[in-house]
Amino acid sequence: MTTKGLWRCRVTISIRSARCGEAGFLSELALRSKAHWGYDAEFLASCRAELTLTDAELGTRRTTVAERAGDIVGFTTLEGEPPQGVLGMMFVDPCAIGKGIGRLLFTHAVETAQALGFTRFTIDADPNAEPFYEAMGGVAVGRVPSGSIPGRTLTRYLRRVPD
Repeated sequence: MTTKGLWRCRVTISIRSARCGEAGFLSELALRSKAHWGYDAEFLASCRAELTLTDAELGTRRTTVAERAGDIVGFTTLEGEPPQGVLGMMFVDPCAIGKGIGRLLFTHAVETAQALGFTRFTIDADPNAEPFYEAMGGVAVGRVPSGSIPGRTLTRYLRRVPD
């Protein structure tokens, strides 16, 4: 109950490995999440290949999803081999942005990285996600070319494990 007597329904978020058959849904979620920031159709079309997962990749890319009431509301990939990894993809459904899903996914990625023996991982961040990665302990270490848009660069962050 809140201080004004209103009931709040707390829905548990569960984190689990992605399942075979979910790659298409996750790819579309990534595009919806990217579109949330106002990118136009041409930009999104240029990103489609880079933001597309296949079922065969889900395990090798260590794809993890966040579920709320049975619905997938975000996902991340933790790629590479210890000691250096890559947070390859991290997207939250627009309806869940700002509700702590990203923080839960990121925390899970750090815990997974630590359990696997990673000492650090990099993140190539969309400009709209830079404040989030900085809040999560990422340190900007340079700029890298976008994998989708010629001439565009992204800030590369380094996150030490544990921090």
